[in-house]
This record gives sequence, structure tokens and C-alpha cells, in this order.
Amino acid sequence: MERIAFIINPFSAKKNYHPFLNDLKSKVKDPLYYISESIQGTDEFILKHFNDVDIFVAIGGDGTISTVAQNLINTEKILAIFPAGSGNGFSNETQFSKNLGELLKKLEDKKSRKIDTFTVNGKLSINVSGTGFDGKVVKEFEKTTRGFKNYIKVSLKTFFSYKPIKLKFFDENYKQYNGKYLMINIANTRQFGNNAYIAPMASKSDGLVDMVLVKKFPITYSPFFAFRMFTKKLKEDNYITYLPVSEIEFKVNTKNWHLDGEFNKIKSPIHIKVQPSSLNILI
Repeated sequence: MERIAFIINPFSAKKNYHPFLNDLKSKVKDPLYYISESIQGTDEFILKHFNDVDIFVAIGGDGTISTVAQNLINTEKILAIFPAGSGNGFSNETQFSKNLGELLKKLEDKKSRKIDTFTVNGKLSINVSGTGFDGKVVKEFEKTTRGFKNYIKVSLKTFFSYKPIKLKFFDENYKQYNGKYLMINIANTRQFGNNAYIAPMASKSDGLVDMVLVKKFPITYSPFFAFRMFTKKLKEDNYITYLPVSEIEFKVNTKNWHLDGEFNKIKSPIHIKVQPSSLNILI
């Protein structure tokens, strides 16, 4: 087996990483692992072991995976995942399960392929990033103990008080978009996490992201929106517009963003740029 490093986010999965670590130690002799206390610590660990490790395994949620991926962009190093977050959107989309035996088999086979990533004003995103309603939800969600129930609770509470954001830009055909939206999502893959498919047609290897514009809809429409989102049936309608783009710039009157589910403050104008085939991922 090639040299492999396991990077564990101890704050993921209700802070209960010990069963994973015990399982790993029982199946792999002297594994190289790191229990991360900070983004900086993870970066330093990867830098230290970069030359003698082929595959870096991220154990955590989308934020952890993104932190590890940041160090592997445009290199031949391979990213692997053991999902331990609250949503696990990216690992769902890249077929990684919570089965260590299955992961070790994949690590032995060492097959990989390149997928796209993108940046928001230079900051990396590998899955789905957005602003507006879901940016606000992520900000409020981070104050809770996380978990799917809290996500639904925060979403409903936020929906009633949320004022739409204003967006302004021209698309590639010089059509002007200038209006109020509930949220704007940039989707490299199809889902936020928890199998909520915001962009069911998105592909992580076509050199494009789906820009998803969602207008504020009446509360009576929300069960339809939710049902369609969880059954991969969201499509263009009176409230949703899909724009596949490789690069775009726009202005929006909020700084509250989430990048792969992690809250960020980002100033307008916003510049989105796809980095085609930039991340090598285990399959």
C-alpha cells in the first residue's frame, strides 16, 4: 500500500472520532494520522508530509475536506474521504461511505480521477457555495449543535424573517439579471448535503458550475420546493433559474456567504471561476 495520511477533525461527528481511530488502528499497522485542532495545523501537517505521502484521507465534513483539498489542488496527490460531518454533501457525491473496510479496499486499489473545483473571490470551493438565505441559515446553524433536525428548525425560522438579496449582472449572452432573490448558489456538485439536491443536473467534471438563482417563494410553495429538492426533481420554474457558467462576476448586497457549508464574509463584486480537473480524487 502506498503511504497514506489520515487527517481527523475531532469536532466532526458529535466529537466522537475514537471508534474510527480504534477501528483504523486495528486494521492498519502504525497508521500515519493527525488529529486536527485548526486549519493552520492541518496545513502544516500536509506540508510536512507532502513529499512522502500519496493519499491524504480527510475524516470530517465538507469543511474539513475543503481544507485538505486546498493543499492538494493542481497536484498529483490524491484526496480520499471518510464522511463524519452533519451533511456530507461532497462525500455523498463522490461515493464515499462510512465503511472503513470499503475505504481501505479503495486505498489499496489506488484508482483516482480528476474533478473540477471553483473559487469565490479566490477562495476554494469543492461542493456548493452560496449567499442569501442559505448563507444566513449556515450562520445561525453554526450556533447550534448541528444535525439535520436543527438545520430544518433554523431554516424555517430564518425563512419567515428573511429579506431577499439584490443581485446585478449580465450573463454570457448579455442578458441582464437585476432583481431580488432568496438565495444564489454556485453548485459544482448536485447537493448541499443530507441529499438535498439544489442542482440535480450539475456535474463535477464538465468545466462548469451551475449558478442557481432562487426567487423568494410563498410559504405555500415551500413543501413543493423541499419535496423536489429531496427527490432530485428541482428544475427551472417561476422561482428557479439555472445558469451553467465557467466564470462570472456579479454584485450582491450582502457579505454573508457559506463555502461548502462553512460561514465566510466575502465582499462584492463576486468573481466565480471554475478550475477544471484540478483535484485528484480516489474512486
